[in-house]
Amino acid sequence: GEGGMGVVYLAEDTRLGRNVAIKFLPEHIANDSESRERFVNEAKAAAALNHPNIAQIYAIENSEDAQFIVMEYVDGNELIEAIRESPLHPEVAIDYAKQIANGLHAAHEKGIIHRDIKPTNIMITGDRQVKIMDFGLAKMADAALKTRQGTTLGTFAYMSPEQAQGMTVDYRTDIWSLGVVFYQMIAGKAPFEGDYEQVLIYAILNESPEKLAETRPEIPAEI
Repeated sequence: GEGGMGVVYLAEDTRLGRNVAIKFLPEHIANDSESRERFVNEAKAAAALNHPNIAQIYAIENSEDAQFIVMEYVDGNELIEAIRESPLHPEVAIDYAKQIANGLHAAHEKGIIHRDIKPTNIMITGDRQVKIMDFGLAKMADAALKTRQGTTLGTFAYMSPEQAQGMTVDYRTDIWSLGVVFYQMIAGKAPFEGDYEQVLIYAILNESPEKLAETRPEIPAEI
């Protein structure tokens, strides 16, 4: 597959007899020495994360001037695919949100911020286990925002107000993004929408989302 943060291949680790995912850096990062160094530092920190709700990073490698991450292969589907089919049952959404929160808490305890929590970075396995992807590219997402390289309109929808303005962020930006994802799981749409970047950022900074009770009157009042 291919996304703003690189190209991913399915491969086999012949030594350990397991499937792995290999993610190559996008060119705008791979061709910049400062970005490559930042990537290596971030990936090394993320590789120390060992949690059932985080896709494990196994190694950071080089091949013919290309840098890539070898990570856990997750046999499942992106959360966005489930949301596109229909809004999730509240109990399922709560379960997924709790699992995401557990993974984020483990990372935050080690001082690692994801910075790019969104449904396309959340994998759901066949037994409904959540796996947060792309911790090794944490600051790369922030760099992409500031340069607008590899950043899509869909990415902006999950950004905290501070992040959308290019400000320094902490763990709370992940909590905000998780809230956006939870809202989308229940409502079937993101709380802030816009046809282009400036409109979307204005909505994040100045508008209140439609109440979930209005979107789905049948959901429990406590949600």
